[in-house]
Amino acid sequence: MNHPLDSIIFIQLPENALYEDTGFHLDPSIRLPVQKPNANEDFNPKALSWDGILAGILTLLAYDADNEHIAYYKSLLLHTRPNIKLELTEAAILKIKNEDYDIAEEIFLSLRGLDSEDPITILNSALFYEQRAESYRDSSLHDDADAYEEKAHSYYKKALHAEPPIADAFFNAAFFYLKQKNASQAKDYFETYIALCQGEECAQDETVQNKIEKAQEIVNDINSKNLDDELFKSAYDFIRLGQEEKGLEAIKQFLEKNPKVWNAWFLLGWALRRLERFSEAKEAFLQCIALDGINVDVYNECAICYMEEGSYAESKNMLYKALQLEGENTKIMSNLGFLALREGNVEEARSFFLAVLEFDPDDALVLATLEGLE
Repeated sequence: MNHPLDSIIFIQLPENALYEDTGFHLDPSIRLPVQKPNANEDFNPKALSWDGILAGILTLLAYDADNEHIAYYKSLLLHTRPNIKLELTEAAILKIKNEDYDIAEEIFLSLRGLDSEDPITILNSALFYEQRAESYRDSSLHDDADAYEEKAHSYYKKALHAEPPIADAFFNAAFFYLKQKNASQAKDYFETYIALCQGEECAQDETVQNKIEKAQEIVNDINSKNLDDELFKSAYDFIRLGQEEKGLEAIKQFLEKNPKVWNAWFLLGWALRRLERFSEAKEAFLQCIALDGINVDVYNECAICYMEEGSYAESKNMLYKALQLEGENTKIMSNLGFLALREGNVEEARSFFLAVLEFDPDDALVLATLEGLE
């Protein structure tokens, strides 16, 4: 497989060759990078264009930011395309919306190569890595998901130390840590966001006010349920790290004092399900639902327990409830496919798996399963 730098060649232009086009004085002693249309083909000099040169510079920024002439190339790029940061950022966001994550990641590499300290690029990188981690998690690629969550974590840490502070960095980081069941950290960041948005300008911004209300609502929920309790956090960490028995001990202690917190019953069920104690896990998830823990993950986990018990009708009921909440959730579609296989309905399973691929063409587990059905 070719490396992106294999598509780059360096050419030397005569002095002032492109001066009139750019107003930038070219140094004839420094060869310019040009990206070839095809890495495996020879470069045709007649195809030389500024687009090819700028594409070559962007590739160097992404994959060879320590190049000895990188400062010169940056100057040329910024002189020729002064709005390049905005252009690249908008392009990356569009690629993310289209789930073209590889191209989006390459664009962010170029942006960080152009300005590694730009706080907005750092925050956008954190958001991107978080979203890509979720995509991998939905495709059951948990090792990849863990790696990208760690990247998101590192970029959030950098964004949170920006000067002056970026309010949105705290708001988004709070949600990231909330997903990690680190309610104490999430609470701190939500409260920081609220504190940073107390000025007159924020008071006139409806979007900011809505975010403040949401942040305060979550802080109140954390306080009312004691989710920032150390036992709750340690239980999640133990379970996530594969130490389910220690997680069970911690969450049971938490539940003794907080029996009405559905989130704790979810952790209990999660640990039990990982230990393949499906009947006990199912009861914990049903307790979640009884306490208004109505969300996709609860229904999905409960469905898995029913499936393992052989209660296929109940499992299907739970999965369809989950699908009603998130109609494009590929994890639920995938599990409906595996349930259909358990029931011997191969064609029904195939239709669910094909539906998954419409949203996520690279789902490795589904692709492998479909291949086995041929």
